[in-house]
Amino acid sequence: MRDNPRLQPPGGEELLAWLRHYRLAWLSGDLVAGLVTAVMIIPQSMAYAMLAGLPVQIGLYASLLPLLGYALFGTSMSMSVGPVAVTALMTAALLAPLATIGSEHYLQLAIWLALLSGALLFVLGLLRMGFLANFLSHPVISGFISGASILIVLSQLPHMLGLASLPASPAQLLAEWQPVNSLVLGMGLLALGGLLYARSLLAGHLQRLGLSASAARLLARLAPILVVLLGLLVTIGWDLGARGVPVVGSLPAGLPSLVWSTPDISTLRALLLPAALISLVSFVESVSIAQSLARRKRQSIDPDRELLALGTANVGSALTGGFAVCGGFSRSGVNVEAGANTPLAGVVSMLVIGLILLTIAPLFAWLPLVVLAVVILVAVTPLIDVASLRRAWRYDRREGLTLACTAAGVLLLGVEGGIVLGVGLSIVTQLWRGSRPHVAVVGRVPGTHYFRNTQRHLVETEPQLLAIRIDENIFFANTKAIERAILQALRDYPDTRELLLILSAVNHIDSTGLDMLSELSEGLREKDINIHLAEVKGPVMDQLEDTDWIEQQVGEVFPSTYIAFNTLSEVKRPSDPPPQTA
Repeated sequence: MRDNPRLQPPGGEELLAWLRHYRLAWLSGDLVAGLVTAVMIIPQSMAYAMLAGLPVQIGLYASLLPLLGYALFGTSMSMSVGPVAVTALMTAALLAPLATIGSEHYLQLAIWLALLSGALLFVLGLLRMGFLANFLSHPVISGFISGASILIVLSQLPHMLGLASLPASPAQLLAEWQPVNSLVLGMGLLALGGLLYARSLLAGHLQRLGLSASAARLLARLAPILVVLLGLLVTIGWDLGARGVPVVGSLPAGLPSLVWSTPDISTLRALLLPAALISLVSFVESVSIAQSLARRKRQSIDPDRELLALGTANVGSALTGGFAVCGGFSRSGVNVEAGANTPLAGVVSMLVIGLILLTIAPLFAWLPLVVLAVVILVAVTPLIDVASLRRAWRYDRREGLTLACTAAGVLLLGVEGGIVLGVGLSIVTQLWRGSRPHVAVVGRVPGTHYFRNTQRHLVETEPQLLAIRIDENIFFANTKAIERAILQALRDYPDTRELLLILSAVNHIDSTGLDMLSELSEGLREKDINIHLAEVKGPVMDQLEDTDWIEQQVGEVFPSTYIAFNTLSEVKRPSDPPPQTA
């Protein structure tokens, strides 16, 4: 069979399965993708380190071992792991109450946060807890990322204006405004305009010049490195640093040399909840990216292995003095566009970044902070997901409200408060839905085996037979509602002698639900009404067979509503009226 990089290698269960199936035909794509992605993520990694409140070189350190760690365990063939905006913001927000941003203690806490997060992810992977990715609904994730993105945008406004922080009022801003601030703002607006042009129009213009669509998209995504180089040249050429333009400052050459400083027990305990939050968010975001990329290449991923891979990546980041990392949208997109076939592309990126650290890293000391701020702004602004809010609001107001409240919670309560609020709203919404179950009286569509809601369709019913379909699990939150619906139906059909409960949509009945059904059966027996079941699912029947309810209070259990309808319709009692059509 001819080699097809879109079909192979599979995700696989084996460690380094992609390496065992490696083909020479993939090498050129991986080499090019590794080089191109490394060039692109250098300014991004530095920018996200600044966003996290860390020296910019920490972003480069966090782009080394994580790429190798993910290659060891990861099942996505093209996802790139490293510093991203969300984990950078969460690092700053979660550590700010514990240490002064920029201090050595703060740096040590960021390292330990990555280490604890990595250890937690790895243990969850060993326990095969990949299903945790389902715990955060799309509205919660979208609301969290949107709120976090707005916070990121606000945090970069001082850098755009060349200020240490935003003034409290416009009057104070005018009082503090200096010519250098105008210079910084002008540089920022020029860089912002260039990157916005590259994001929206450059690819189309390059295609009209004869480039292929993939090459045009790739060049457009590499625009940040061009902006960084121009910013360096302008700053060095006109000595703007000496004129007051804020720049990165001293940047050490060489690979990181980690100096451990172990916090006390109380501090480590305080880091546990932040580590859990950042682990959950980074895992959900990474799995979403990996699944999206896998669908494009007709591959599959293993969430449990992704936990191991992300855990190893975060531990690797901590070992090189970095902060928490996860899969990134933009860096993975560039990786794919550049032709990545396997995680070897990430290993190549790691080597390129390491080489840059050993050679030309000190040149970035002249990089204006406003340029890094612009890189962040352009990267995170598309993450403010207004379209999802509009779509969710039209489709389901409750989900739209969850999304909006999660975003507002992040803005008003902080990262932790926003996540807790979003998860809480999702749980409450689900319970609210479950507490309002759909319960329908059904009848037979004439001349067929089909049964439909009497309020929606023209169907046949039997006066002595009442067939009710319960379209929800029966549990503590909805037992009263289901009981009320059944009793109301009995009042609407006073001639009922046989009650048929259709449980085709019921996957679980808890003990509260069973007690309700038992009490209902006893009450109906006193009124000379028999209760029967139809279409009970196997797992539900397994549970019910261990109870006395089926044996003592239920008449018959039918495999289908059609059989039940025919059988119970033939049960005649004195003075039974003739069939009716609803």
